[in-house]
Amino acid sequence: MACAQTGSGKTAAFCFPIISGIMSSRPPQRPRGSRTAYPLALILSPTRELSVQIHEEARKFAYQTGVRVVVAYGGAPIHQQLRELERGVEILVATPGRLMDLLERARVSLQMVKYLALDEADRMLDMGFEPQIRKIVEQMDMPPRGVRQTMLFSATFPKEIQRMASDFLADYIFLAVGRVGSSTDLIAQRVEFVLEADKRSYLMDLLHAQKANGTHGKQALTLVFVETKRGADALENWLYTNGFPATSIHGDRTQQEREYALRSFKSGATPILVATDVAARGLDIPHVAHVINFDLPNDIDDYVHRIGRTGRAGKSGLATAFFNEGNLSLARPLCELMQEANQEVPQWLERYSARSSFGGGGGYGGGGGGYGGGGGYGGGYGGGQGSTSSWD
Repeated sequence: MACAQTGSGKTAAFCFPIISGIMSSRPPQRPRGSRTAYPLALILSPTRELSVQIHEEARKFAYQTGVRVVVAYGGAPIHQQLRELERGVEILVATPGRLMDLLERARVSLQMVKYLALDEADRMLDMGFEPQIRKIVEQMDMPPRGVRQTMLFSATFPKEIQRMASDFLADYIFLAVGRVGSSTDLIAQRVEFVLEADKRSYLMDLLHAQKANGTHGKQALTLVFVETKRGADALENWLYTNGFPATSIHGDRTQQEREYALRSFKSGATPILVATDVAARGLDIPHVAHVINFDLPNDIDDYVHRIGRTGRAGKSGLATAFFNEGNLSLARPLCELMQEANQEVPQWLERYSARSSFGGGGGYGGGGGGYGGGGGYGGGYGGGQGSTSSWD
C-alpha cells in the first residue's frame, strides 16, 4: 500500500517489479486455439487518459524484454482492443468498466494473474468504481490475495482506501513518501482574491506577463482548471478570441478529441489547456510550468491533485488559485496546506481561515490582499488588475 505525492514516480514503482517478476519466471502457455487472453499482470486505473499513459510508460519500460503490454478502456471501439488481446498479453492495463465487459464476453481470464496493481485507487472510489473493482478482485477467476501480489497506489489514504487495503492485501507494507495528501514544496503556491466577474481579465494579466517572461516570447505550458464542462468550452473560446491559443479537455470530449487536445498541448502548439477534473488525476504532462485554479474545487484533496500537475519529477512549478466568497469552506484547509509546504499565506486568507474555524462568514478580508497583494507576484503580474469583463 503506497501513498505518495503526485509526480513522485508511482507508475514506475509498480511497473518495474511487475516486468522484472514476469521476466524471471517462465510464463505458462495459453491454451491452444483459445481466443481468451490470460494476462499475468493486471493494472486497473480510473480513466481512459491515465490508462493510455500507463500503457505508454509500461511499453517503454518493457522495451525488448518480450513482455507485451495491452491497454483496454471504454469510449473507444472494442474490436481493435480485442485484436490486440488475441495477439497475446502479459500486462493488461484497463479501466474497470471495459475490463468487466471483456470478462463477461470471456475474452479475458484472470486465473493466471500474479500481479495486481490499482493506480489512483482513491480516484476510482470517488468515481463509484468500488462495486466493479470488488467484483473483479473477489468474484471472478482472480487468484486469491495470498497467491497474487497486490499493489495499491493512492495520493490520499481515507478510511475507504484503508478498508480496501485490508480486504485486498495480505500482510501488506504501508509505504508513505512525504505527508499523505500533501503538496510538494517544489510547487510555489499563490492565492489571489479575485471576484467572479473579474476572473477572465485577471487570467489575461497572468498570461500576458507569463508570455513576456517566457523563453523567446513563447507561452509556457499552462493548465487552467474550471469546475464545469460548459465553463471549459466558454473559457477556451474566449482565450482563443483574445489571442491565446488554447484547447480544452473534459468528460464530454470523445476519446479522439481528448488525445488530440493532449498532443497539441504537450507539443506547445496550444500551450494553454483548460480542463475539468477529468485531467486532474494521474495524467503525466511533462513541463507544465503553471497550474491556475480559475475555479477552486470544493475538496482540498482535489486541489492537491490539480496543482500536482506541475512540479513533477523534482522540477519546480507554480500554482495560482483564484479565491473569492464562494470558496470559504476551503479557506482553512488551504491555509494549513500552504503552511505545511512552507508557502507564504496571505493575511486576508488567514483571516478567512480563522473565521471559518468559528463557523463565521466574513467579507472581503478587510483589504490586505487585493488583486495583486497578499501572496502576489512581487506586486502582481501585469501591475495588478486590468479592465474587467463579465463571466457569461
